[in-house]
Amino acid sequence: QVQLVESGGGLVQAGGSLRLSCAASGRTFSSYAMGWFRQAPGKEREFVAGINWSGSSLRYADSVKGRFTISRDNAKNTYLQMNSLRPEDTAVYYCAADPQIYGFAITSQYEYDYWGQGTQVTVSS
Repeated sequence: QVQLVESGGGLVQAGGSLRLSCAASGRTFSSYAMGWFRQAPGKEREFVAGINWSGSSLRYADSVKGRFTISRDNAKNTYLQMNSLRPEDTAVYYCAADPQIYGFAITSQYEYDYWGQGTQVTVSS
C-alpha cells in the first residue's frame, strides 16, 4: 500500500510562486511514475505534470509549460515548483503514483493507482 501526503499549498498573489511537495510511503517508490493533477470548482480533474521513475521523462499540460516544474528525489518526495501563478491556477492539487515502470511520464489519471488527499492552491488577482 502506498500513501501520499501533499503539502505546500496556500494563498498567493498573481505572479507569485509556491512549491508543492508530495511525500510517499512504500519501499519501491523509486520505481513509481508520479504525477500532479488539479481540480478547480465545477471542473473535472486535469493533468498538470508527470515524471517517470528515473526522472528522464517529464510531461506538462500546455497551460503550465514554462511556469511549473516537476521533480523528484531519492527520499520519496515529489515536487511541483509553480512560478508566475495566475488566478486560473486556483484548484485543489493532487499527487498521484503509478507503480508500473515506464520509460515515459504518464498523463492519464486512469493510469495512476494511488492518490493523495489534495492541497488547496488559491491565486488572487
